[in-house]
Amino acid sequence: MATERPAGVLFDVDGTLVDTTYLHTVSWWEALRQTEQPVPMAVVHRSIGMGSDKLLDHLLGPERDRDADSKLRDAHDTLYAEYWERLTPLPRAADLLRACAERGLRVVLATSASEPEVAALRQALAADDVIDTVTSSADAQQSKPAPDILVAALEQSGLTAERVVFVGDSVWDVAAAGALNIPCVGLTCGGTSRGELAGAGAVAVYDDPAALLHELADSPLTRPR
Repeated sequence: MATERPAGVLFDVDGTLVDTTYLHTVSWWEALRQTEQPVPMAVVHRSIGMGSDKLLDHLLGPERDRDADSKLRDAHDTLYAEYWERLTPLPRAADLLRACAERGLRVVLATSASEPEVAALRQALAADDVIDTVTSSADAQQSKPAPDILVAALEQSGLTAERVVFVGDSVWDVAAAGALNIPCVGLTCGGTSRGELAGAGAVAVYDDPAALLHELADSPLTRPR
């Protein structure tokens, strides 16, 4: 029976540590509207957490005309970039990262955001002093729910799947972690319900980083696996 405590924590960033889920939702909704392919915001929201390739397949179908995909991605990126200077961390996100580091856990940001987006997210978090490793979209061939970005995070940090926990806010995060048998802790601050996250396989669910920080000593982040 495994008795070792986790050696590190992999964190999703968008919707988990920084309050961006609905900004991405609005940006994709507007990009789709501009290309005359309207999709209801509620449907778009349920796709956030996937990369653009998987998201567009999910929203528009894999048999669609893909000629407009690059225009859609560019429109989303341009619209979303307007928010970068106003990005806001979710409650006590930086404090959670620092508390993990103080407990000897290596803090890894396992994000598939583009490198410019990652820079904006890190600036919003203001916790670079305790962040060990950061990934970006350049590190993964496939986006979530494929586990590629988590594999990259493990390889770059030198951690193993057996000694980490992943923290995310979407069912796609839970699926990606499950593919590697990594326990996933879910946060509802990205707009996905406790029931959805638990139903997807999350080992524990909290409201936001502040709630996880409050329960950190008795959470999967610090308990033996």
